[in-house]
Amino acid sequence: MAAPVLAYENLGLVQGAGWLFRGLDLFVGPRDRLALIGRNGAGKTTLLKCLAGMIETDEGRRTIQPGVKVVLLEQDPDVARFETLRDYALSGPGAPAAHEVEAIADQIGIDLGRPAATASGGERRRAAIARALARDPQVLLLDEPTNHLDLAAIEWLEDWLGRFTGAFIAISHDRTFLKRLTRSSLWLDRGQLRRAEIGFGGFDAWTEQIYAEEARAAEKLDAKLKLELHWLQRGVTARRKRNQGRLAKLHEMRAARAAMLGPAGTAKLGLENDDVKTKMVIDAQGVTKRFGDRAIIKDFTLRIQRGDRIGVVGANGAGKTTLLKLLTGEIEPDEGTIRRAKTLEGIMIDQQRKLLNPDKRVRDVLADGGDWIEVRGVRKHVQGYLKEFLFAPELIDAKIGTLSGGERSRLLLAREFARRSNLLVLDEPTNDLDLETLDLLQEVIADYDGTVLIVSHDRDFLDRTVTITLGLDGSGKVDVVAGGYEDWERKRRPHAHNAKVPEPAKAAPSAPRRQTKLSYKDQRDYDLLPERIDQLEAEIARDEDILSDPDLYTRDPARFAALTAAIEKARAERDAAEERWLELAEQVEALAS
Repeated sequence: MAAPVLAYENLGLVQGAGWLFRGLDLFVGPRDRLALIGRNGAGKTTLLKCLAGMIETDEGRRTIQPGVKVVLLEQDPDVARFETLRDYALSGPGAPAAHEVEAIADQIGIDLGRPAATASGGERRRAAIARALARDPQVLLLDEPTNHLDLAAIEWLEDWLGRFTGAFIAISHDRTFLKRLTRSSLWLDRGQLRRAEIGFGGFDAWTEQIYAEEARAAEKLDAKLKLELHWLQRGVTARRKRNQGRLAKLHEMRAARAAMLGPAGTAKLGLENDDVKTKMVIDAQGVTKRFGDRAIIKDFTLRIQRGDRIGVVGANGAGKTTLLKLLTGEIEPDEGTIRRAKTLEGIMIDQQRKLLNPDKRVRDVLADGGDWIEVRGVRKHVQGYLKEFLFAPELIDAKIGTLSGGERSRLLLAREFARRSNLLVLDEPTNDLDLETLDLLQEVIADYDGTVLIVSHDRDFLDRTVTITLGLDGSGKVDVVAGGYEDWERKRRPHAHNAKVPEPAKAAPSAPRRQTKLSYKDQRDYDLLPERIDQLEAEIARDEDILSDPDLYTRDPARFAALTAAIEKARAERDAAEERWLELAEQVEALAS
């Protein structure tokens, strides 16, 4: 094994009143490809800055081989004090050669002559990438490198890192990026740093094993203490299992939409069906939109139904925002027609977290300072609602200014999802969210009973959430594909995609005869559990409705306590029933394959 080029031993850092982390050991080999994973607020960005020598630690020894250059690509590059992006890219210690910066800028598609003050997030990110890569690093520290990049720029960066001969550590919410590039994983969790010699593709299985070991150890703890220490971990584990079931449902929805998006004649006949007509949300027929002589959108036709999850993808400037504005009625087409359901009531969630007042409390943002919030017509206690979005209930009175960027994004999601609507528009919703919050967002979108429009460059997220992908290539044509990003990519580059598909593994000749059907008990549970889950959901909703009476606690504290206990018991039974049914659903799928 090669000697490490960068090492930290016994690293410790105090933040606020306590240790953010302590006793961490980290060794980076000359060709390591490391994914650094952890929740928002765990200290990932801070750890990278320690490794880069930008933060002086309270404990620990940093060792770096002579001549090794460590370069940090920051998540939010500070360009404000520079006149142009070129001035920024050529600044700093070990400033890169101008011709190297210009060469990378040209390949990644950025005009470095842009005034820094008016540069977009994507332009600032590209300038930061050109600055970092041109410095000829031996160790690259990448903090959310794909944020604000379009698909072409992400693919260029992946190709560059694939050829890179040094080491890198990457923090990213982009699962596809991490799966393609990393070979080892670092997990920063509750002040501990664990390492496994597996790429990000094996990360979930590894962490599930650790959580299971902790759960066995926790059985010896007092039940109340165990609940306080592990409610989040159990919630995350259960959420991942439930999301597997949601993915199965998503594939069914895609298959149904593929049938409707088939040959033009078939699709037209299908759309005349009365049931389909009543589900129509947005009906675009022969839509064209021009700016000057250029047709941004050309002859676009699609009928969007209630419950559709539409993903919009393409390079920056290809027309994604224009298409979104056409669909939502913000602008009108030059040719063609767009009809919208009269009852359409939409909300848009974009990157507004910077507009949140840092002096306000979480309670103020969600419930105007009160204890109750109306979530799409149902009253819920704010602390219980916070748990649904992975916040500890005690954060209810925390100031917004003390939250991390990811926590603010999560709070914004919680506030907007509570509003009554039947059309949800999400503009780059995954930026600055950690992986567990992305799982949560996937769950919320799957359970949303309206229609969803998502503009995103996060390929894995689209594959997990959308039923239809609208792919724009910049020519004005819009590909309409039943499925996610991978399905669009398969249509766009069929030969390249097929070349990557591995040969199916052949069954061993001595394989035992496999089970062909469920046992009687398993089949009975598989058939009856969905109805029981619906009953439990109804009981929970009924009791929560009674509990929403603000005077109930003062008038009848015993009934308040009984209802609270009943809701908790019903939720536990519902979660167990969901997990049991999903396990059986996996068996059914395996038996059918």
